[in-house]
Amino acid sequence: MHLRAEEYRGVQMNVALLLVALPVLFGGYAYLVYPLLLRIVDTGRRPRIQADAEWELPSITLLIPAYNEAASIGVTIEGVLALDYPADRRQILVVSDASDDGTDEIVRRFADRGVEMLRLPSRGGKTRAENAAVAASRGEIVVTIDASITVPPSSLRPLIAAFADPTVGVASGRDVSVSASASEGNEAEAGYVGFEMRLRALETRIGSIVGASGCFFATRRHLQDADFPAHLSKDFAAPLRARRRGYRSVSVDAALCLVRRTPELRREYHRKVRTMARGLATLWHERDLLDPLRYGSFAWMLWSHKVARWLVFLTVPFAGVALAYLAQISRIAQGLLAVALAGCGVGMLAIRWPAHVPPPAIMSTLGFVVASHAAGFMAWLAAFRGKAAPTWEPTRRTGSA
Repeated sequence: MHLRAEEYRGVQMNVALLLVALPVLFGGYAYLVYPLLLRIVDTGRRPRIQADAEWELPSITLLIPAYNEAASIGVTIEGVLALDYPADRRQILVVSDASDDGTDEIVRRFADRGVEMLRLPSRGGKTRAENAAVAASRGEIVVTIDASITVPPSSLRPLIAAFADPTVGVASGRDVSVSASASEGNEAEAGYVGFEMRLRALETRIGSIVGASGCFFATRRHLQDADFPAHLSKDFAAPLRARRRGYRSVSVDAALCLVRRTPELRREYHRKVRTMARGLATLWHERDLLDPLRYGSFAWMLWSHKVARWLVFLTVPFAGVALAYLAQISRIAQGLLAVALAGCGVGMLAIRWPAHVPPPAIMSTLGFVVASHAAGFMAWLAAFRGKAAPTWEPTRRTGSA
């Protein structure tokens, strides 16, 4: 009996050690090993450009899905009108998702400048708005622009120029996280966005990115699906569905998109829960692309960029419980648990920190980490319950970027 008890305790310790190690292994691979492997594969390669010699500037549709964006839609439309592109080759289409705050009235003021509006009779979410725009779009290329971001005038042409390569089906802009003041937003968020953009640049050189920027991306119109499920994420799905049809997707460094950081971590938390839950549901819907025998390096990048990173959020809570168990018998585990609890405490304090007072840098960083991991785990729970809601509450980014 004593031997069996010792064996049982040994099994418990091994399981606990495995649970503690899992998020470290997933995170280490996703954030360190995978980028390193991309750089190794990229060594000596030239950018994959297969420009069509007869390519001409295509007609485009600039699509702006909007829900209750009265505070920013006027500025956004002015910015879109200022984009460097021939007016006779562009269509500007705003799809109002049954807005009730005066958004529609503001959009109608631009009708004499060529801005069109499609109003949905009932609220259905961003993806449904994008689906409704398929039939109303006339451009060969559909460019989706978030209603609350800033696209510099010179960013559009480089994005469209990517389609001179007939193998490209989707082109994504490069997000730049900005803030209006030192007290607004979180520098850790800016660092994370920068890392993500560098990773997409590497994936582009290897072959194809596995997710586009929801703020600013373009798709060939014939790849658009008017019946795409409304509870899924179309910007994430666009490169996946393009790959299935033989196209690759690229990130365009010169196509800048200025995204103002959210002023409060609490807002960032809710945004991450929403976007990741939709991302998980989308990946499950397109799960055949995870098969490396059929999709080769694309499947590897999808596993590495998305699945490994998301598994960190799923396994961290279990690692915490396992570390608490090991702390009963190990001083090292006790020390690690104390550090983890202290970090979580400081992070939670940062999340509740007054928005108008800038917290210390280390506190804001820990707050971003805690909010991201908590949101990631809640997104997994939402995905398991099948609660990826189709409607969305846009992240309000007031002011100019």
